[in-house]
Amino acid sequence: MNTTFKGTSHLIKIITRGHRFQISAWLFGIVVVSIAVASSYQSVYQNDSDKQAFALTMQNPAMVAMLGPGYETEDYLITVGTQFAHEMLLFTVIAVAIMNILLIGSSTRTDEETGRIEVVRSLPIGRLSYLAASIIVIAIVNLLLTLVTGLGIFVLNIDGFTFESSILYGSILGSSGFVFGAITALFAQLSDTSRGTKGLTFGVLITSYLLRAVGDVGSEHLAFISPLGWTVRTGVFIDNNWWPIITLIIFSVILLVLTFYLNSIRDLDAGFLPNRIGKNHASSFIKTTFGLVYQLQKVKVIAWSIGIFTLGATFGAVMGDMEKYFTDNEFVQMILSQVGDFSITEQFLSMLIGIMSLISTIPVIMTILKLKSEENSNRTEHFYSRAVSRNSVLGSFTLLAIIESIIYLILLAFGLWMAATIMMEDSISFVTIVQSTLVHLPAMWVMIGITVFLIGNVPKGLNVIWIYYAFCYIVVYVGGMLKFPDWVMNLSIFEAIPKLPGEEVEVIAYVMLFVLSVIFLLVGFIGYNKRDIYG
Repeated sequence: MNTTFKGTSHLIKIITRGHRFQISAWLFGIVVVSIAVASSYQSVYQNDSDKQAFALTMQNPAMVAMLGPGYETEDYLITVGTQFAHEMLLFTVIAVAIMNILLIGSSTRTDEETGRIEVVRSLPIGRLSYLAASIIVIAIVNLLLTLVTGLGIFVLNIDGFTFESSILYGSILGSSGFVFGAITALFAQLSDTSRGTKGLTFGVLITSYLLRAVGDVGSEHLAFISPLGWTVRTGVFIDNNWWPIITLIIFSVILLVLTFYLNSIRDLDAGFLPNRIGKNHASSFIKTTFGLVYQLQKVKVIAWSIGIFTLGATFGAVMGDMEKYFTDNEFVQMILSQVGDFSITEQFLSMLIGIMSLISTIPVIMTILKLKSEENSNRTEHFYSRAVSRNSVLGSFTLLAIIESIIYLILLAFGLWMAATIMMEDSISFVTIVQSTLVHLPAMWVMIGITVFLIGNVPKGLNVIWIYYAFCYIVVYVGGMLKFPDWVMNLSIFEAIPKLPGEEVEVIAYVMLFVLSVIFLLVGFIGYNKRDIYG
């Protein structure tokens, strides 16, 4: 046993040092945003009328599908912790899950793929030491997240934020993240590539969200299949149920026992999932630069297309209940009448599409970043050993990303429209939904431009794009609540996008976004042609 895990303590130091900047950035961002948002709720919901309006809004099926089941109406009057937990908990858990997926994915399968683990195993190191060290590092990171977040919101001294409830809130984040870290570690044994490992785990995350959404609105038993369904049932700040935390930890332990067993019996660089046998002869399309780039990304494109369409259809399915839910509620009708002449469904649609467009930006950025991954793995050299220009290679990745952005938003619109048409008596027109989604394309293209700029000029600073993405998401989701000054809000390119239906389209803003994306792309292409290729 001692030989099996020999050298684990040294490997913990190595893995921590190798990921220290990534870990620090994630922890800082999640903790600071959580504490900042928690402190803002006292000024946002100052009286019982505001809290009652919030309670009634959050109890409609569409918001339940998006954020999970809430509390009883009277609970929202007791403490602002209920508003904070209902609006922030689920999306923060998803952010923590992504952190764990990326950290475990890079410290297990990616390190194995690049040969680091092979080098480590040539030393007097136990067979399971590297995996054990990765799991321990993630456990420490999630424990720190639990304690710092819990203590951070407790010291705010907000009414209802008891020590137990604050630590419970932090524990929800830490235990949920650890579960998805364990799931990633398991898939790292099944898949023989880092791309497959992360793709499978992100698939589980999306499926978990969908199961929870459908279960929370329809059958609660279905929600209990999803780990995310457990996290939103702690009743934090009111009931403070700890059973979901215990369940998450037990589930994680079971997954890790299976993971260590599979790791002990498999060969290095191998996976248990069978590889599909390829064709003997490539088609003429795949022989082109763009065709090869598409082939490398095909599975990801298909998976994300299915996921985005399904998310759109899920929310479209609950739109039919919104008008019915609010029709006889005079209090909510009075509040919503101040917004304008648009229906409740249309007002919700603009908010939903804004968030969904940001989610759709993730795979678009990943497409560009794939070029740097190929470069790090020395596979880019195979491109340039032939008569292929750098512009052709980078241009192919960029073109695929642009095409993806259009496909994802159209699928989002089609999913929303199709499900809403079935469920609603007076559905929103397809043209309106398509306009509301495609209006976000210029912002997505600027994100593509920034990524290309970093690839060409600052290849070692690619994490900047994810930092900026996180900033844009925070501005869209809680920027108004945190009362960011206008100049800070305007730093997010998604703030330049009008919320349709409702706001007017400013042509000048669109022209500026297009010009900005072109500038970033041009500077990125120039830099990529001049810099050395690493590997």
